[in-house]
Amino acid sequence: MRLSYGGDRMISHSSSLFRHFTSLLALTSIASAGLPQLNLDDADSIKQVASRVAYDMMTFYTGNHTGDVPGNLPPPYYWWEVGGMFGALINYYYYTGDKTYNDVVTQGMIFQSGPDHDYMTPNQTKTTGNDDQGFWAMAAMAAAEQGFPDPPEGQPGWLALAQATFNTQAYRWDDQFCNGGLRWQVFTFNNGYNYKNTISNGVFFNLAARLAVYTGNDSYAQWAEKVYNWEANSGFMTPQYNFYDGAHTDKNCTDVNKVQWTYNVGVMMLGAANMYNYTNGSSTWGGRVEGMVQGASIFFSPPRTTSSYLSRWMAATTKMAPFTYDTIKPLLRASAQAAVSQCTGGQSGTMCGMIWTNNGVWDGTTGVGQQMSVLETVQTNLIQQAKAPFTNKTGGTSKGNPGGGGQTSADPTQDASPIGTKDRAGAGILTTLVLIWLLGGLWWMVA
Repeated sequence: MRLSYGGDRMISHSSSLFRHFTSLLALTSIASAGLPQLNLDDADSIKQVASRVAYDMMTFYTGNHTGDVPGNLPPPYYWWEVGGMFGALINYYYYTGDKTYNDVVTQGMIFQSGPDHDYMTPNQTKTTGNDDQGFWAMAAMAAAEQGFPDPPEGQPGWLALAQATFNTQAYRWDDQFCNGGLRWQVFTFNNGYNYKNTISNGVFFNLAARLAVYTGNDSYAQWAEKVYNWEANSGFMTPQYNFYDGAHTDKNCTDVNKVQWTYNVGVMMLGAANMYNYTNGSSTWGGRVEGMVQGASIFFSPPRTTSSYLSRWMAATTKMAPFTYDTIKPLLRASAQAAVSQCTGGQSGTMCGMIWTNNGVWDGTTGVGQQMSVLETVQTNLIQQAKAPFTNKTGGTSKGNPGGGGQTSADPTQDASPIGTKDRAGAGILTTLVLIWLLGGLWWMVA
């Protein structure tokens, strides 16, 4: 292109300036790629990085778009993953005080709670597992514990949602095979109904223990003991506190799949820490918590990526069992630095990948799971200054409903009554309810 007023010399000078400007843009792009510098000794720095990671995570969410469904992520994501994401955002508010996503979380959490407010959503029957349902309930439980703003008047409280989910799962306890335990899937027509696994039972254990602490009701603690003992005797947990995936009911759980996932030890660890708290520092539960913290070391050495759930629950463990703090905090710090260093991807230049151990090189992947893992790992470094979890005796405002939920069982004729008459009368759990028959996911969860 020739400039009409400058001749060839002006053209040459302009081209030189253009090349120089282009080079500056390239250098600026390189310099700005990635998240802000993370200083783990500065709360404001942690919050700034967490804010950007949360923002990038929410670019995948479509449930607040006109015409879409609240609490929904587009394919290939499964329903339970939204519950996990909302749990991360509840934690985000807890750690940072940033209210940006609170309305979106509340809308989705209530909308997806189902007709009985127990996270048995009719349009999810094709994929509903006990673990899927439980991830939503654990998010609700966190909202109650952490003082997340209560739902609007006329809607069930966070505590009520967790209690209702617990009730439906207690009803499904199955003594017919494997001497107890919950099946993976809820409905007989789903693949995996003949499988019992650690995560489904771990979620149930986790809820029971946390409900015991929040409400002070011993019936929940008795259930936590029952589930833990079953887990220990089923072959799914080793004396070294390694947790295996699960086994099949048609083989009476003798074919244990020894794959280990990060979230299994995490979900059991926080449940055990709550039982340690509930029992006023029982040495038995203290030993179990310590064993699980040590058992989790296989996911840190040699260094590798930890999942959002393991980071989430290890940090929460330090509040309920403070003796674990000095062991857990260095792991969270090292993981956060490694995680943030590789968040240089995507169009934003700040998207995170799955692999954190490649000297800060982004692995080319993006997604909700990647963002959630980094978000949780970063924000958990604020755990020391975060307030202690609320209970109904220490300022908790969440409204409960101990008899809530529909007694939804995969087999309505199966007698899986979970709590004896005395306990049922004392707790109000599993009161006479109408049996509802509701008719109609994984790769990143172990990042």
